[in-house]
Amino acid sequence: MRELVHRLKYQNALHLRGVLVGWLREALDDPRLQSPPCERLVPVPLHPTRQRERGFNQSHILAEGLSRQSGIPLFDCLRRVRYTPSQTRLDRKERMENLRDAFQMRQNCPVRNLHLLLIDDVLTTGSTVDACARVLREAGAASVRVATVARA
Repeated sequence: MRELVHRLKYQNALHLRGVLVGWLREALDDPRLQSPPCERLVPVPLHPTRQRERGFNQSHILAEGLSRQSGIPLFDCLRRVRYTPSQTRLDRKERMENLRDAFQMRQNCPVRNLHLLLIDDVLTTGSTVDACARVLREAGAASVRVATVARA
C-alpha cells in the first residue's frame, strides 16, 4: 500500500489511481459513511506551489475518480493558503502547529447543512483532515467524515 501511494505521489504513477479509487469505493460501503449519506466529496487541497512541483493533487485525483464511480459530486471548496513544510518527519503536535490557518473556504462554496466526505491519500496522525474538517464545520457543514486510501 505504502509503495503504491508513494509511486502515485512522487513518481507520477497516475495509472495506479484506478486501483486506489477502487479501494476508496469499497470504503463507501462502511455504515459510518452511509447514514446520513454523503452529499459531496471534498479533496484535501495542496498549496499551489506544491501542486506545481508535483504536477497534480493526488487527493483531487482520487476524489474525482470516486465521484465518477459513486455519483457523489466533487466539491472543491477548500484551498490551502499557507505553504507548509513536508510533515513526514513531524509528530502530531508539530503537524497541528504546522497546519494552523493553512486552509480556508473558497469563495462562493456554500457547505451549510451538507454532509461531506473529505478525501485524502493517507491518514497518519489525522492533523491534516482535522484542520480541513474544522474549516468545513465552521462554515456550517452538517457533518464531515473522512475516507483515505491508507493509514500510516
